[in-house]
Amino acid sequence: MNAPLPSPAEKPRAKKATNITLAMDVYLAAKDFGINISQVCEQTLREQIQARKEQQWNAQHADFLSSYNSVVETEGVALQEWRAF
Repeated sequence: MNAPLPSPAEKPRAKKATNITLAMDVYLAAKDFGINISQVCEQTLREQIQARKEQQWNAQHADFLSSYNSVVETEGVALQEWRAF
């Protein structure tokens, strides 16, 4: 019997070794607190990437969003009379 495939969340991600330069005081303080520098860098980069993607999407769709908001302001939300909230 074959083992089940791991879910995407469990799938190990490929890693790429890289070098970063940190101020010595930051490096030493992180080590003193037991902070995993790689994990913090990766998580922070993921957050920055997500924020940039959102900004990019908003810029690309600004005309539509503006038009839609104008329609909602003048005509209200679609199917408003059937909303339960």
